[in-house]
Amino acid sequence: MARVPAAALHALAEVMNSIRNAPHALIHRHRTRRTSTTVELASRRRPWTRAVGLVAVVLLGAWLGLLIVGDVRVPVGPMNTTMTLRPSVSGGTKINVSPLGALQLDSHVAPVRLDVNVDQLDPDRAQTLVDHPERLSGLQDEVAQDVERGTLDLAVRSCVAVVTGATALGLAVYRRPRRALAAGGLALTLLVASGGTAYATWNPDSVLEPRFSGLLSSAPSLVGDARSIVTEFDVYQKELARLVTNVTKLYDVTSTLPAYQPDPTTIRVLHVSDIHLNPASWKIITSLVEQYKVNVIVDSGDTMDHGTAAENGFLDPIEDLDAPYVWVRGNHDSRVTQKYLEGLKNVHVLDDGRARTVAGLRFAGIGDPQYTPDRSKPDGAEASQELAGARLASALRDQRAAGTPVDVAIAHEPSAAREVDGEVPLVLAGHLHREDMEVMKYGTRLRIEGSTGGSGLRAVEGEYPDPIQASILYFDRDSRRLQAWDEIKLGGLGLTTAEVSRHLPKENQPGATPSPTGTGPSPTGRTPTPTTPSPPPP
Repeated sequence: MARVPAAALHALAEVMNSIRNAPHALIHRHRTRRTSTTVELASRRRPWTRAVGLVAVVLLGAWLGLLIVGDVRVPVGPMNTTMTLRPSVSGGTKINVSPLGALQLDSHVAPVRLDVNVDQLDPDRAQTLVDHPERLSGLQDEVAQDVERGTLDLAVRSCVAVVTGATALGLAVYRRPRRALAAGGLALTLLVASGGTAYATWNPDSVLEPRFSGLLSSAPSLVGDARSIVTEFDVYQKELARLVTNVTKLYDVTSTLPAYQPDPTTIRVLHVSDIHLNPASWKIITSLVEQYKVNVIVDSGDTMDHGTAAENGFLDPIEDLDAPYVWVRGNHDSRVTQKYLEGLKNVHVLDDGRARTVAGLRFAGIGDPQYTPDRSKPDGAEASQELAGARLASALRDQRAAGTPVDVAIAHEPSAAREVDGEVPLVLAGHLHREDMEVMKYGTRLRIEGSTGGSGLRAVEGEYPDPIQASILYFDRDSRRLQAWDEIKLGGLGLTTAEVSRHLPKENQPGATPSPTGTGPSPTGRTPTPTTPSPPPP
């Protein structure tokens, strides 16, 4: 065998080692290259990450700054308002008039929105306008100056709030003064750019085309066409001055109603109805309760106008009335309204024929089966009222069979109230916005109350305002039968009259043969009492 030189063997060994080590070298080289590539990509991406983080810090800090100190309280005319800047996609102006709703104006296009909250009406400035209606002629300029002053103050305060908030958050996040100052500078730049955009796109005519929400959604139909108000603003100002003055006079009239010395043998019931969100009604009711020493108040519905939760605060004065308040739901009152009233002290809500004894009289009532705040009349409306009345009549029969007969039934619509004829001595209703009284075929007396709110906002729709009406009903404490009633009528807006008229049932008039104590509808419900003829309508 031939010998292989040692040098050749050594060379061959080196080659084999290189082959064996090649994969490890390739892997090491790949790892080194991948690591360097990752570092290079990371170094490339890092500026973008920093920029996005800085913008996020600026926006969050600016928003927090506006939330904490970025509002201004400004008196605008007779109102106290709060102005605030808020981040927004579309911009514009939102005027919140709690609890009635809001107006939205397309005043500008910018990433910030101006919020104006009407907090309250200043009584001193409002009284000044009432005492001097001629000052309304300069109210427009005064309001414009107030808004301009408030907007300037808000702009300065917002700049401070935005820069301070962004700088503080930047310092908390980066812990470097330079980064924090950069955040504050960027916030100021963004705010100035937003202000410049708002100024460039400002549309003063947007006030002529507002969008209404909440209860104010009915404002266009009540106020009328905005353009006609603008073109006839002088006439509008005079009418507004007269309206404000007449409301004040109406308040004065209610406090001068004739005093009454109550008979201890009578139960005095104040019947009100269809208040329709008129705040003047509470002062009137309070005056009547005090002067007539009322034992119980009965409200036959339509206390509200739309039945929304935003209106519920209107009901709070009921708790301050010095008499229990018996209430049934009208077609403008929602289940939300009813639930809120059930939570108020002093209130007795009647529905589904439920009966309750209050101030010595037993009442039963049923809520209106319809909920139509838009004043519509759906198909089958009359049939639904008759069905509700039939349910109330059935409940009255059950009460009488149980030995607890009802003295007064209550329903909102007269068509429902007529279904209880013969089942109860007296039934109270409303809905028609005018007073009426009749004795029905089977002996039940139907008493329809007018509008204690003067029809609410509807009072300004017609040529003549509706009067404000209420009644005091006098019941014998022993027999619990109606002995007399006083009709109270106050002049509506523009009128300062007060009229009180006393009425007696025919059987209680001088010379009439008195009815036996405790007589009323017979147990059968549809047959008049043989010994007592049914009295005709008064």
